[in-house]
Amino acid sequence: MRMTGLLPEGFHDRLPPAADAATGLEARVLGVARLYGYEQVDPPLVEFADELASRLKAGGVRDAVRFVDPVSQRTLAIRPDLTAQIGRIAATRMGHHPRPVRLSYAGAVVKLSASELNPQRAMRQMGCELIGLDTVAAAIEVVRVAIEALQAAGVSGIALDFTLPDLVDTLARELDPPTLNTLRDRLDAKDAGGVAAIDARWLPLIEAAGPFDAAMARLRAIDAGNALASRLDALAQIAASVNGQAALTLDPTERHGFEYQSWLGFSIFARGVRGEIGRGGTYTILHGDGHEEPAVGFSLFTDPILDAGLSVDERRRLFLPFGTPAIEGTRLRAQGWVTVAALEAGDTPEAQLCTHVLGDGGPRTL
Repeated sequence: MRMTGLLPEGFHDRLPPAADAATGLEARVLGVARLYGYEQVDPPLVEFADELASRLKAGGVRDAVRFVDPVSQRTLAIRPDLTAQIGRIAATRMGHHPRPVRLSYAGAVVKLSASELNPQRAMRQMGCELIGLDTVAAAIEVVRVAIEALQAAGVSGIALDFTLPDLVDTLARELDPPTLNTLRDRLDAKDAGGVAAIDARWLPLIEAAGPFDAAMARLRAIDAGNALASRLDALAQIAASVNGQAALTLDPTERHGFEYQSWLGFSIFARGVRGEIGRGGTYTILHGDGHEEPAVGFSLFTDPILDAGLSVDERRRLFLPFGTPAIEGTRLRAQGWVTVAALEAGDTPEAQLCTHVLGDGGPRTL
C-alpha cells in the first residue's frame, strides 16, 4: 500500500508552534482552575460503552465511536465528551471524598460523525466539574472560573448565552410526552408556525430571547403563575456575578447541545472566534445504587480558540552556534530562553527557525 500521510476525514495533525500553543492554553486554563481548588484527573480515552452511556441522567453519551474489546468481548466506546467520565470518577473512585469535589481535566475526544458547522471529529476539551452541588453559589463559582480561565489564556470579548434546558418541561407538564417532545424541538428551532400549531400560548417563549435584561423581563412577564420565579431569580444572581466581565444574552428554550443539563445551561463565545468555545451548566450524576447527585461544570474547546489565533505566544528560539559550551546553554535556559544548538558547523539560525542568535555580546534579534 502506498503511504500518503492522509488522515481519516475529520482528523488532523497539530504541528509546531500550534501544538505548543495548545499545551500552553490548557496549562493556563487549568492553572486558574487549580487556584480555585480544582484538582486534575486524567481518565482513559476508552472505556466500557454501557458505563459511559449511563452515568449522566437524561443524556446518555451520544455520537461515540464503539467497538468490541477483543479481551473482554464487551463493547467499548471512545469518549466523545469528558463530563461523563468525570462523573464516573466522582461516583466511584472518589465516592468517599467530601462534597463538593472539584475536578479539572484536559484531553482528546473523538466523535462518530462531524457536523456541517464543525467538520472535525477529533478535538481537545478542557474544563472543570463541581460535584455535589448545583446551587446558585456553585454555579456562580463555575461561571467565574470559566471566564477567568479564558481571560488568563488571552481570550477577550467573552460572551455568555444562558438557557434553561428544562423550562418547557416545567411549564408544560399537562402535555403528553410525544407532544411535549415536539414542542421542545419546535421551540429550539424557533419554528413559530409549528409552535402555534400545538398551542399559541407558547409563542412568547420564542420572543423571550436576546440581550439578558430585556429577555429576563419578557420571561418574567410570561411567568404569570410564578412557576419560574425562583429559577429566574437564581439566573439573575448568576448573571449579576459576572456582569461587566462578559456580554450576556438569554435564549430560554435553546436545547441543542444541552441534552443532559438540568435547570441551567450556558454557551461561551469570544470575539473573533466562529461558533462556541465552551459550554456548561447543571446536571445529574447517577450512582450505582440508584441515587442521584447534582453537579455543575463547564467544558472549553481548545481547537476553535487556537484556530482563531488566540492564546498563541510569540515564538522565541535562540540559536547556539556550533561549539557553544554546554554550560552556556544551561545558563540561558535558566533565564527562560528556548535554545536550539547547532549540531554541525554548517547549521544556521534560519534553518532552525530561530528568532535570535547568540553572539559575543549575548543574544541578539535576527
